[in-house]
Amino acid sequence: MTPPPDRPDDDDSDDAALFRAAIGEVRRLPDAPLPPTSPKPRPRARMAERDEAEARDEFRHALEENLLEAGDALSYRRDELPPRVFARLKRGEISAQEELDLHGSPVREAEALLRAFLNDAREHGVGCVRVIHGKGRGGGNDFVDSRGLPVLKNLVDRMLRQRADTLAFHSAPPAQGGTGAVLVLLAPRKRR
Repeated sequence: MTPPPDRPDDDDSDDAALFRAAIGEVRRLPDAPLPPTSPKPRPRARMAERDEAEARDEFRHALEENLLEAGDALSYRRDELPPRVFARLKRGEISAQEELDLHGSPVREAEALLRAFLNDAREHGVGCVRVIHGKGRGGGNDFVDSRGLPVLKNLVDRMLRQRADTLAFHSAPPAQGGTGAVLVLLAPRKRR
């Protein structure tokens, strides 16, 4: 028996032969260069990061030992500030030029607000500000922790102590908010 004339195998081989005959000799193209590799990540100082984390933990534990209660007064003075200026601040004789009220703010938001407020005050040459943090007695919007301690008050105390631009702070006199507010004396901005 003879194969039928329309076999696909015969057509494929004839087509390939015809194609090679029409094209002629073929030259292989060089391989395309590999795409550039992404840069290696910068080395991390893992020991320094771990030391920093441990220092933060120790600092937090030390702060937790000295937490303030609702009626406690906030008080701090750097050595370079004369005691007589601090005494004037305690008596409320240095007027606050700006004020921030943190009542009802969640802790993270209060921290961001306080940081931005103090940076802005310093940037604009404000020397004394008042921060209202509340007494933390658990009523209304004042926040207290599980031990009944005022969260915002302790946050403000901790943040102000850590800032290099804070010369001194003290709870406001009763007429200006008492232990629910703090007067902060800021260092003048250094000129460049």
